[in-house]
Amino acid sequence: MTTALPLPLEHLPTPSLLVDVDRMQANIERVAADLDQAGVRLRPHVKTSKCVEVARRQLAAGATGLTCSTPAEVELLAGSGFQDLLWAHLPVGATKVGFAVTAARDHGLTVALDSVEAAKPLSVEALAAGVEVGFLLEVNTGQARAGVEPGLAVLRAQQLLALGGLRMRGVMTHEGHLSTYGDDRDALTAAARGCGETLAAVAADIRSAGLDCEIVSVGSTPGLTSSPYADGVNEARPGTYVYFDANQVRLGSASFDDCALTVLTRVVSTQRPGTAITDAGLKAMSADSLAPDRGAGVVCGADGTPLPDIEFWTANEEHGFLRGPGVADLRVGDLLRVIPNHACGTVNMWSREYAVRAGVAHEQWEISARH
Repeated sequence: MTTALPLPLEHLPTPSLLVDVDRMQANIERVAADLDQAGVRLRPHVKTSKCVEVARRQLAAGATGLTCSTPAEVELLAGSGFQDLLWAHLPVGATKVGFAVTAARDHGLTVALDSVEAAKPLSVEALAAGVEVGFLLEVNTGQARAGVEPGLAVLRAQQLLALGGLRMRGVMTHEGHLSTYGDDRDALTAAARGCGETLAAVAADIRSAGLDCEIVSVGSTPGLTSSPYADGVNEARPGTYVYFDANQVRLGSASFDDCALTVLTRVVSTQRPGTAITDAGLKAMSADSLAPDRGAGVVCGADGTPLPDIEFWTANEEHGFLRGPGVADLRVGDLLRVIPNHACGTVNMWSREYAVRAGVAHEQWEISARH
């Protein structure tokens, strides 16, 4: 469905994905300024937006590089002329190894590594191609996903460098476990700072062993106000901060006024008392949008103001189910907006988004590199 712009929101098709450009720009500039003042480089994670227009704004505000999750994201950014890209995933399997070596040769790509098993095929192909692949050693600081344990980091760095064809640029971690702290912001802040301190200590140990470790990189939006400011950390890789979302509000990382991403939807049925049905279901909100205690997101009026007496409690593929005292006031055709629980997962459901200012959609931006 093509739409001539600009248009007020009431004339857009529903459901549609909206980005409040002014809120997004404020998020971009505030975080860039804060980190710059602290002497910490910013390398935003593009998995949140998957959008070249957004990445350009982040770089224009002072970001020194960009982080990617997938080869498709790397290709999107490299093909658009972006430099200093980090692929923050383990390049395992012949296809990914070949891609990493080619991208390192053509675009200076840096990858993440945490084991000899993952690094050896990359080393073999890099040596055969006459290419040196830069890497960050991933360290586990609490999430217990990928990452070498801190006490083994020096040995692992030595093992990886002994393979040949690889150049260590530094260390990295992802504090994804911070999202489990709920509304205990003080505990979250302390844990985040601990992650930064642990990573900085690992970097110091690696340097004491005579190895280069220039980059000390932390990465999360919940920890953005604490982990990058630990002594010795010099890079941050937040992603969700560009839009924020309902999860980040619950964690105390943002307010609803910071949330730049919403799904525009209309009420399509009120046949059953106590329930209103919208045309935004799971396919509009994200595959991980339904949570037992918070449904699919925060329901807002057409102006983006949250409606606390209406709950988006469950959904089918193309239908959303609303309940709560405020549902009695809804009528078929009413326009609503929903702040998603998880911005990254929601964006991945869409191919384009409307760039909105003051209730008017001015442009459509492409969302690319989706699975």
